[in-house]
Amino acid sequence: MGSLSSRVLRRASPLVFPRRKKLKSTSKYIYQTLFLNGENSDIKICALGEEWNLHKIYLCQSGYFSSMFSGSWRESSMNIIELEIPDQNIDIEALQVAFGSLYRDDVLIKPSRVVALLAAACMLQLDGLIQQCGETMKETINAKTVCGYYNSAGTYGLDSVKKKCLEWLLNNLMTHQSVELFKELSISLMKQLINSSNLFVMQVEMDVYTALKKWMFLQLVPSWNGSLKQLLTEADAWFAKRRKDFEGDIAFLESEQGSAFLSVFKHLRLQYIISDLASARIIERDYLIPSEWLSSVYKQQWFAMLRAEQDNDIGPQEINKEELEGNSMRCGRKLAKDGDYCWRWTGFNFGFDLLVTYTNRYIIFKRNTLNQPCSGSVSLQPRRNIAFRLRLASFDSSGKIICSRTTGYQILTLEKDQEQVVMNLDSRLLIFPLYICCNFLYTSPEKKTESEALLDNSES
Repeated sequence: MGSLSSRVLRRASPLVFPRRKKLKSTSKYIYQTLFLNGENSDIKICALGEEWNLHKIYLCQSGYFSSMFSGSWRESSMNIIELEIPDQNIDIEALQVAFGSLYRDDVLIKPSRVVALLAAACMLQLDGLIQQCGETMKETINAKTVCGYYNSAGTYGLDSVKKKCLEWLLNNLMTHQSVELFKELSISLMKQLINSSNLFVMQVEMDVYTALKKWMFLQLVPSWNGSLKQLLTEADAWFAKRRKDFEGDIAFLESEQGSAFLSVFKHLRLQYIISDLASARIIERDYLIPSEWLSSVYKQQWFAMLRAEQDNDIGPQEINKEELEGNSMRCGRKLAKDGDYCWRWTGFNFGFDLLVTYTNRYIIFKRNTLNQPCSGSVSLQPRRNIAFRLRLASFDSSGKIICSRTTGYQILTLEKDQEQVVMNLDSRLLIFPLYICCNFLYTSPEKKTESEALLDNSES
């Protein structure tokens, strides 16, 4: 029997293996050896003065080359192919990345290069790369990229990107105005924005008119390089000179210079501008808008007032989405920080004095009749209806929505001095500044007589 010490169990030492150099992944090896080094190449692609030694088996992942090699094209049997590049957006760097994507799993796409790469991917019919470009564009929309992305998405058929850009513009055009963005916005794009009920308006419709005036000035004088604070003053002075030149004979939009912008200004909801005296005076002074347009709106509003006063129109009875989207009052407010707020939007709304309160995470509508002072006349009808939609949103520094809420379209009936909670906010969702935007209809659509309806049908 051995000694005690010889019988003590010892802990086994861990096995030590010699370190090996980490092997390159297959993808990296293929990219380096076959694409960058061009080893065992069986085809040479020439374009824009550059050459790539590539491989047909990899190129066949591209719909463009797959058709070329499998069909009756004369290039199917050639070892050197000259590519014609008709798209000016495509450059050598874009082709390098596009060809390289056939030899690797992941492609890092820089936002500054995404449009050129998208153009190359579309030409070469690389569906995976096209999709990746689209995702990169959606993630990097901001004031500097949005117009370029929107135009490129239209050119290359990326409808989801186009939709995202339009949403960004509807949310940011009024909430985060900038000289650079005004310069880039085309007439056709601005027309879509101004026509939309989803435009996130800050303050009232008069502010949409003011934004359009600044935008039109920058479209006509793109060399102007002042600040946003100076822009309105400069625009007013420039249009005043044009007014003097015309000697009051025609509105600016009827002039040769202004006619291109007619289609955009037609989508202003003028009935909510002339309902405020100060705004109506500015509109008349500026004389950008043809007198005939204003005369028609004055007449329309006069009859709406008579219906409210003498025909006991208590307001919308049902949700008419077409009417709400096409003719609702658009207004908004920025709440810089949490606290208590109470406000009304300017303008005469047929005796409906609506007070909006934000307090303790609630948004409340009140029909003010006798409780609070009001600068205008107030309807004493026992009940009044409004159709409305309330939206709120917070944005990050690039203009992307962080959180948002909406009531959807609703009808609200309020008695005199009655108030109603229209939104109860979860505190966890609130990030300030908070932007609130509303759509309102205070009167019901005017019912057409049978003869008027027949006349409209015959005209259409």
